[in-house]
Amino acid sequence: MDRRTFLNTAALGAVVATVPWLTTTPASATTQGVTVNSIAALQNAINSATPGTVITLANGDYTVPAGSQITIANKNGEEDFPITIVSQSRGGAILRGENSFVISNSSWITISGFALRQSTTLDLAPSNSHIRLTRNDLQFADIEGLHWVMVRANDTKVDRNHFHHKTTLGVMLCVEGDNDTDMAQGVQIYRNYFSDHSYAGDNGGEPIRLGISKRALSVAGAKVEYNLFERANGDPEAISVKSSGNTIRNNTIRNSVGGIVLRHGNGTRVESNYILNGKEGIRIYGNDHVIVNNYVSGLLDPKSRALVVGSGSERDHLPGESETARRGNDAADRVLIAHNTLLNNTSTLSGETTRPFEPTDCKIVDNLFVGDTGDLVAMGNTTNFTWSGNILYGAAGNGNVPAGTFTRANPLLVAGSDGVSRLSAGSPAINAATYSPAPVTTDIDGQARGAQRDVGADEYSTCGPCAHPLTTADVGPNAP
Repeated sequence: MDRRTFLNTAALGAVVATVPWLTTTPASATTQGVTVNSIAALQNAINSATPGTVITLANGDYTVPAGSQITIANKNGEEDFPITIVSQSRGGAILRGENSFVISNSSWITISGFALRQSTTLDLAPSNSHIRLTRNDLQFADIEGLHWVMVRANDTKVDRNHFHHKTTLGVMLCVEGDNDTDMAQGVQIYRNYFSDHSYAGDNGGEPIRLGISKRALSVAGAKVEYNLFERANGDPEAISVKSSGNTIRNNTIRNSVGGIVLRHGNGTRVESNYILNGKEGIRIYGNDHVIVNNYVSGLLDPKSRALVVGSGSERDHLPGESETARRGNDAADRVLIAHNTLLNNTSTLSGETTRPFEPTDCKIVDNLFVGDTGDLVAMGNTTNFTWSGNILYGAAGNGNVPAGTFTRANPLLVAGSDGVSRLSAGSPAINAATYSPAPVTTDIDGQARGAQRDVGADEYSTCGPCAHPLTTADVGPNAP
C-alpha cells in the first residue's frame, strides 16, 4: 500500500453525459470571464489570468498532445477571488492524453467540472497551496500501479468529485507531502463518490490513502468527511490512514471489501461513520485515537471483523527507527472506543494474537454489541483496559469481556426506512452511558446527546434523524 508509481502511456476513458452547469463567480468588479474552445486558447487564457478570472472551456472532447500539458505556473488568485478553470457543463469538457493540468508555484486555483481521462498522476506539488478540485469526473487510464491524484500541497480541497472504475493496482486519491517524512497540511476531502474499484489483489488499491509509513508521525490535520464508498474492493482499507492527527467523520462505506484502517500514526478521530454490508470494519493501530459514534452492520463474510484493536510488532513508532520497524504495526495504546453500535456482524469486537506487543490503556465504554454468531468480544492479550457501560445482546456469546463491566439486555432496536436500527422507547440503553467526561455531544444522526447519554451510536429521540447513510444524491459532481 506504499507503492508510488507515476506512469505515462495512452489515455483510456469514456464520455460522460453532459449535465447542466451553474457557475458561481466572485461578486466583484474585478471578475473577468472568458470562454475558450481549444487547448491552445485555454493555455493562453491561463497565462493571462489574474485574481478573479473565470476561464470556461466549451464542451467537447479534447486531447492534450503527447509530451505536452496544460500549465498553471506562478499564478496566484486570492481567497475571495480564485482563478477558476471550469467546464461549460459538468463532465462536458473531456480531457484526454498523458497529462491534463500541471500546477506549480500557484495558489487559490480551482479546477471544476471536467471529465479527466489522463494516463499520468495528477500531482498537486508542494510548491502550491489552496488548490481546489471540485465537481470533476475522474476515470484515469487503467494502468497497473498508477495513482490517480497525489496531493502534496497544503490547504488543498478535493470535493464533490467522482472517482470510479479502476481495476488495477494503484490508489485513487493519495495525500503525502514534501520530502520523505512530511504531510501536506489542512487537506479537506469531502462529498466525493468513490465507486467500483475492482482490483483483484489484496493490497494497494485504496480509494483514499493519507500518508505512507515514513510519514506516520507527521501531523497532517486532514479532514475526510461526507464521502460515499460503494464497491470499493481494491484493498481492505477503503480509507487508509498512515499519518497523525486526522479526522474521519460522517462517511458511508457500503457493499465494499474496504473499511477504515488506522494503519500508522497517532491521534486520529473516527466519528459517526456508517460501514454497511461489506467485509472490513474499523481496525486500529497506534496511540491516542478516538473512535466514537460509528455504526457497523451487516459484515457477514466469514473473515469479516467489525472492530479490531490491533496488537503490535512494535510498542510504538519512534523518530529515527529503522524502515523495517516503521513498516510494522504499532500496538494500539490509549484509544477511546465509545458510543459505537456494532450490529449483526460475523465478528464484533476483537483483538489480535499474532504480534508480541499487546494493546494497553484503552477504554471500551458505552458501546452496543449485538450479534448471533461467535463471541461478541474476542480480545487477545490486553493491559490495563477500562470497560464500562457496554450493552451486549443476541445469540452470540459474551466472550472474554470482563464480568461486571456490561449489561446483557435487549436494546429494543427498530429499523428505520434508511435501514439503520435505532433505539425505541423503553430501551435499556437510554440514559445508561457511564463514561465521564462526555466524549461526544451529538449522536450519529446529528441529534444532541443531552446530559444523560444513551449507549451506542444512536441517542433516542421522538424526532426524525437529522442525518442518514449517504446516497449518490449527497455526493459527487451534482451534490448540493
